[in-house]
Amino acid sequence: QVQLAESGGGSVQAGGSLRLSCAASPPPSNYRYSTVCITWFRQAPGKEREGVAAIGGDDSTFTIASVKGRFSVSRDNDRYTAYLDMNNLQPEDTAMYFCAFSSRVMNIKNIPPVALFEAWGQGTQVTVSS
Repeated sequence: QVQLAESGGGSVQAGGSLRLSCAASPPPSNYRYSTVCITWFRQAPGKEREGVAAIGGDDSTFTIASVKGRFSVSRDNDRYTAYLDMNNLQPEDTAMYFCAFSSRVMNIKNIPPVALFEAWGQGTQVTVSS
């Protein structure tokens, strides 16, 4: 059973940057990490969980409109780690950020349905002050 661990959250001022990491362990034995989908979600207090960015098994990517041009998703297959690079952070980006894993999503054209994800991380807090 794959486990995910997020890191890299913190407190920044508006306009700042953070890089979140999502490390998968143990190393995969029954799938190729390079073909999995990793999606980043966030949830702010009192709000619904929201998919933010995804990278598919074919390395296609998708980001939601509110972060497009500011956030980007990538992965390092040798390190079994995915990243969410966040630039020009704004107070409305404040949330707990989670990564989720699916071995069943190849091409990304949107945030995949939650039911397709097989593992979730515990989350890392991002706080942006004005």
